[in-house]
Amino acid sequence: MTETAETPIDAALLGTVRTTGTVTPLTGERIAVENDDRLHIHDARTFLTGATAPLRTLPLPPHSAATAHDNGAIIAEAARIRRIADDGTTLWELPHAPWHGSPYDPRPPGPPAVHPSGALISALVPTLTTGDQTTVHRHPGPPRLDYTCDTLLLLDAATGRIEAQRPISGIASVATQRWHPDGSLLALSRWTAWYSWSSYWIEPRHDGLHIRGGTTMREVIDFLPTGTTPGTPRVLTFRRAEHIAANDDRNELASHEVTADEPTALRDLTELTDDPAADEFDGAFLLDDRHLLVTGRIYPPGRPAVTRHWLCDARTLQPLGRIRYPHPAGWVTPLGDGTWLTRSPDALHHWSLP
Repeated sequence: MTETAETPIDAALLGTVRTTGTVTPLTGERIAVENDDRLHIHDARTFLTGATAPLRTLPLPPHSAATAHDNGAIIAEAARIRRIADDGTTLWELPHAPWHGSPYDPRPPGPPAVHPSGALISALVPTLTTGDQTTVHRHPGPPRLDYTCDTLLLLDAATGRIEAQRPISGIASVATQRWHPDGSLLALSRWTAWYSWSSYWIEPRHDGLHIRGGTTMREVIDFLPTGTTPGTPRVLTFRRAEHIAANDDRNELASHEVTADEPTALRDLTELTDDPAADEFDGAFLLDDRHLLVTGRIYPPGRPAVTRHWLCDARTLQPLGRIRYPHPAGWVTPLGDGTWLTRSPDALHHWSLP
């Protein structure tokens, strides 16, 4: 552990919201709260003052993955993608093969992602083997299905028409997607059992989807507006020790220029811990273009595990200190303006740096 990593930084409590559910910040100063079979859309400023009456509520089918869009939502289901209006009516539907996974619960690995313009949707779908294609996964059924690599789709948000598509190596058990704020790049990360994460940054062009770069064992967590080269975005990634290969379990932060093969900055997170063999990390979150928040658990000898949050410089990845809260803080949701939310069992707490 470095001395800098333990420098105390007191978080300032801005407010508390009594609510449950999964929270996602949206464009246009909105917040989505997913709770059971409903997606609640809130005005962000009103919500953060503690007022929990939503602007609208959208119905969600079981075992789906959704993202809000305009006055409705884009919903990935077991064998289709739909766009629904705010009253729940279906505006368009795109059927696809059922997701590979449990025959009793073929749920999608993650939600689609809306382009910053609102005009496009990126979505990952499963692909059945045809002709002489190689089978990557065989579903025992019934029915028995043979799958090849998943396919990334770029859809017209108004009609659901496929504008571009390309295969993505392997199949996904978990998938996350994130657009650069200017819409120039899409970051796709997918996790597969026994293979860990594979991540790509992809550029949509008039002639299709082009992979600009990528990495393995790491999940993309966000984009920085520019890298060391003016006008060139930088990708931030996070690696968790997964015990997949011997002598290869590392917890790391890294940043990548979109045109470079190797990371341009790398930080071994054992600098934050007392016992690298026992302590673990579960997340990294970009608060703004200068600050990253890293979350993890420390296992003091003979005592219960303790959750800790560390602040790092977003460009150099250098630890700046450890966040101190007036009460225990859980999972982090960054709001993109330098503030963030943490979850307690029945409430969200809104924080800022001092």
